[in-house]
Amino acid sequence: MSDMHFDIIVAGVGGQGILTAARLIAGAAMREGRQVKQAEIHGMAQRGGAVEAHLRIADRPLHGPVIGPGCADMILALEPLEALRHLSGLKPDGVIVSGTEPIRNIPEYGDIDAILDALWRRRRTTLIPASALAASAGDGRAASTVMVGAASAWLPVEVAQLRATIDAMFARKGARIRDLNLEAFELGAEAASRFREAINNGSDPATALASHVCRA
Repeated sequence: MSDMHFDIIVAGVGGQGILTAARLIAGAAMREGRQVKQAEIHGMAQRGGAVEAHLRIADRPLHGPVIGPGCADMILALEPLEALRHLSGLKPDGVIVSGTEPIRNIPEYGDIDAILDALWRRRRTTLIPASALAASAGDGRAASTVMVGAASAWLPVEVAQLRATIDAMFARKGARIRDLNLEAFELGAEAASRFREAINNGSDPATALASHVCRA
């Protein structure tokens, strides 16, 4: 009997679409008949406030939506400082998928290069410029869909179900919005693949990141 169980912390700041990203993944998982629990742990309605969602996916009943410290299989972050802030929630072998563009919403934000370096030390880290890729798809607000695409290789759901969920969620906003979000998803998946390929071929993170920034 299958016993798949995958816990995700989705993190960022208000206005980035954190809850949209969580709903997309949850919707795809439910299409496959998975058990899903989702909770917004910290959320602020205004732009700039930290937002965190916990998403738990399994093939068996789940008893609560909150992910314990050190238990997350993935941190999916649209903002790098928020990824760093949630490292204590990640398993030792967990995956980090993070956007690289900072949102300096606090005076003591810190040095972005140092933040990205700290994330990279975890090794199972993929970094992509989500906002830039979303803009190239036609709307910078599609960064959350870009990040779902970037995470798709590790998620316990079929890519076809993620695409179908994007189609269903955005179709009501019109064909243009649906299509640009589908493109944003593909750009995120491609960027993550290129990044990992460059790292596997011996590039350092800055070089790997630059390799797909130039193609965005």
